[in-house]
Amino acid sequence: MTNKKMIPVLAGGGTRLPAHVGILTALEHMEYGIDRLVGVSGGSIVASLFAYGYPTEYLKNLAFDVDFRQFRGFSLQKLLFNGGLSTGERFEQWLDDQLGGATFAALERELHVVATDVRSGEPVIFDREHSPDFRVARAVRFSMGIPLLFTFERYKKHLMVDGSILAEDALYRQWTTDDTPVVYFRLRSTREASAVKESNIFPLPDYLTMLIRTFMTSISREYIATPYWRNTVVVETGESSPLEFAMSPTQKQDLFQRGYDTACSVIPLKLERDSDTTATTLVAGTGDAAATG
Repeated sequence: MTNKKMIPVLAGGGTRLPAHVGILTALEHMEYGIDRLVGVSGGSIVASLFAYGYPTEYLKNLAFDVDFRQFRGFSLQKLLFNGGLSTGERFEQWLDDQLGGATFAALERELHVVATDVRSGEPVIFDREHSPDFRVARAVRFSMGIPLLFTFERYKKHLMVDGSILAEDALYRQWTTDDTPVVYFRLRSTREASAVKESNIFPLPDYLTMLIRTFMTSISREYIATPYWRNTVVVETGESSPLEFAMSPTQKQDLFQRGYDTACSVIPLKLERDSDTTATTLVAGTGDAAATG
């Protein structure tokens, strides 16, 4: 079935990039052609690298090798005056180097990157149509701007922040004019609340880390409305939260496998079944698909 096509939407994820790489690897092994994809928040990192033309094997090695701790920062001045502890400049430079400074017009595949205008709560979309000469790394920096962790960034009349805080209606849109199926891949943590020991001397960084982690984990557990069930695949990421900066190789391999197994088990049920089948939400974590609805 070499003529199969899909538009994957890699939504959210934070630092759990290996799960998205596992999804793309599975789609490749199932021989789905991907000429266009959408990236939101952490998913926009993997989507941009794939759209640039990197093979999935390279993406896997990169996701396993990168140390997310290098992108963290802590500045009270930035927090008070710009809304975040870190500017995200180190991350943006790292990604820009990976992409060779590419603009949207220069990408091998069509890419849509979704960020949020914090003033209006509306999406701001970067792609070849709306911003052909805009640097992809800059747009991705906007899209993965986790509140409090990264500073707000100004773009034209917008104040940019993480794309994953958008309501569902803003994300589930018509991404194509033909009949190519659009599938939304969302990562959901099952991590239970756990105590974090804060510093007795300067506890603010620990308090902020707990607040950001709780916020991002809550977003990943957001209820999926009925109209979007059929086109959504949820990957359970186990104990890995969206803010695992010191992720071990074992955790990264687990995330990759969860993304890969979920896509392999769920996509045939989603796209290769009778179109009149009742809509369901399929959720899988380690290769087992379960229907709920």
